[in-house]
Amino acid sequence: MKITAIETYIAGNPWKNWLFAKVITDSGLYGIGEGTANFFAKTVEASIHELKPLILGMDPFQIEIISQKLIRDVYTEGGQTHMCAVAAIEIACWDIIGKACNQPVYNLMGGRCHEKLRAYANGWYRGPREPESFAEKARAVVARGYTALKFDPFGNNWRMLTRREFDLSMDIIRAVRDAVGPDVDLLIEGHSRFNTATALQVAEAMAEFRPAWFEEPVPHLNIKAVAEVARRSPVPIATGESFSNRQQFIELLSYGCVNILQPEPLNLGGLFATRKIADLVDAHYGMIAPHSAQGPVCSAACVQLNAATPNFFIHEIFDEFNEPWEKEIVTNPVEVVNGYIEIPDRPGLGIDLNIEEILKHPYQQENAIPLFKPGWERREGRAAR
Repeated sequence: MKITAIETYIAGNPWKNWLFAKVITDSGLYGIGEGTANFFAKTVEASIHELKPLILGMDPFQIEIISQKLIRDVYTEGGQTHMCAVAAIEIACWDIIGKACNQPVYNLMGGRCHEKLRAYANGWYRGPREPESFAEKARAVVARGYTALKFDPFGNNWRMLTRREFDLSMDIIRAVRDAVGPDVDLLIEGHSRFNTATALQVAEAMAEFRPAWFEEPVPHLNIKAVAEVARRSPVPIATGESFSNRQQFIELLSYGCVNILQPEPLNLGGLFATRKIADLVDAHYGMIAPHSAQGPVCSAACVQLNAATPNFFIHEIFDEFNEPWEKEIVTNPVEVVNGYIEIPDRPGLGIDLNIEEILKHPYQQENAIPLFKPGWERREGRAAR
C-alpha cells in the first residue's frame, strides 16, 4: 500500500478555522487527520502541501519513518505550525492503519486501558464576563452530567491584574463553585497570560475554591517560571498544550513539580509522539490530560490516544459547545453521556469527513478568539468584529 495523494479542507468555525487532511492510498483506503493551529489554518495547509512530496509513494504503516522525513529531514524548526502539518498527515496514517487491520487505533497502541473516559466541559461559558452568567451556564453544564468544567475568568488581562479585575475574577470563580457545589472539579484556565508574581497571587486567592488545576498561568516558553509557580502554588499546575517537542516536556519534568501534563497531539506532530510523551510523564509519576480544543477529528484522535494511555486523567470536550453544525461535518462525532465518553470499537479513528457539509462553511481570516481584546469570552465570531 502506498500514499498517492493528500487533500486538505478547511471548515470556517467562527472562533477557529479547522483544518482537515485526507491521505489517500493506491489500495482505495484513505485516512483523515487534523492540523488546526489557531490563526494559521492557511499557513498549515500550505505546509502540508509543501511536505507532501516527501512521503508520496510511502507505506502509511511506516509512521516513524514518515515522521522523520517530515520533521528531521526538512532541517527546519517550524514549531507548532510545522508540527500541526505533520500531525494532520500522521493521524490520517493511523486512521488508514486501523482500517487496514480492522481495528480501532487504540488497539494498535497497546490496547484499551479504560472502560470509558471522564470528560470535562470547555467553551460552555460563552457570554458576558459576569459572575451571574458564569454561574447560570455552569449549572446547565452540570445538569448535563459533567463532573468537571474549565473556564477562563480573567477577561483580556495580560501579565497583571488591577485590584478590580482581580476581585472580579475571584467573584466569577466563587460564583461557579457556589453554583455547582463542592463535588464538581473546577479547572481554571490562565491562557499563559500572567507573570510569575501575579500567577502566584491568583493561585493563592483561588485556593479556597479547591480547583483541580490552574492551567498555563505563565507563558509556556519560560519553563523555569512555570516550575517556580508550580512549586509555590497551593493549586496544582497543569500545562504542556503549547509545547511542540519532547525536549520541552523533559526539561519541565526535570523540575519534579508539575504532575498534570496536557500534550496537544497536533502541536506535537501526531499520536505516536504524544503517546511517547505520555510514557515520559508516567515515568515521572504524572498524569496526562491531552489538550483537545480543536475540531472534531482531533477529538476523535484524542479518544483513541486516551483509551490506550494508562496514566490518562481526563478528556477535554469543546465539541458540545461549538457551532451546531459541527456534528454534521463528521460521521460518528464524539459524544458525552453523563460526563463520560464511551470508547468506540470502529476501525481507525471511527469517523469520516462529510466534505459536502464542510464546504458550506468556508474559511474566514477573521475566525479566531482575540484573547486580549475585551469581550472575547462572548465568542460572537466575525459578526461582532
